[in-house]
Amino acid sequence: MRDAYHEELDSISESLVEMARLVGSAIGRATTAMLDADLKLAESVIAADQKVDDLQHDLEGRAIALLARQQPVATDLRIVVTSLRMSADLERSGDLAQHVAKLARLRFPESPVPRDLQATILEMGQLAQRLMAKAAEVIITKDVDLALQLETDDDEMDLLHRTLFQHLMDDRWKHGIETAVDVTLLGRYYERFADHAVSVAKRVVYLVTGEHADELQPDTMAGVDPADPVDTIDPQGPVEP
Repeated sequence: MRDAYHEELDSISESLVEMARLVGSAIGRATTAMLDADLKLAESVIAADQKVDDLQHDLEGRAIALLARQQPVATDLRIVVTSLRMSADLERSGDLAQHVAKLARLRFPESPVPRDLQATILEMGQLAQRLMAKAAEVIITKDVDLALQLETDDDEMDLLHRTLFQHLMDDRWKHGIETAVDVTLLGRYYERFADHAVSVAKRVVYLVTGEHADELQPDTMAGVDPADPVDTIDPQGPVEP
């Protein structure tokens, strides 16, 4: 019985990894669709978001069933509750990728991004994809050091976001109000996507250590091996992420 229970916990983790990979791919393809004014690709990203939604609904159902049947405590409860919250982050990330694709569809056959900003938007899209790929790796490895790196990596996205606003506020802006709104929305989509990737990583930190990432001291992780089973670390830790 316990073997089946832990297999179900592992299955929930695998679903999270699949969601992370799907939304990472989605933001990359949505960026390409927008910059290249590729309507077919944009439509495929929009349609594919349903799979992410389905995965989240399925994960929620399995997690709630585990809570009802097994009544987990300590670390097992932390795994289930944290997984539910990670799935919400990932589902929202998928929605943001879909928003990018919908903007590409709305402005077709033109790109919503002026030529002089395309390099910045491309960089934001690529960075968003890398951050989510790293978040997926963190879910798999439970590597706390790697998880904590994501917040630093996210500083680069914040810098790119500020760069967009500098262009928008420049007196030499010549692309009109509609394009300014489009670029503002796009910047927000990518910035929020990155925030969700960071949030996923922070939840893994909590899952492994029982402490919030913002509360960890530099020496907290001394002696903690990410290869150790999660349930050997702080088995009586708090259950609220």
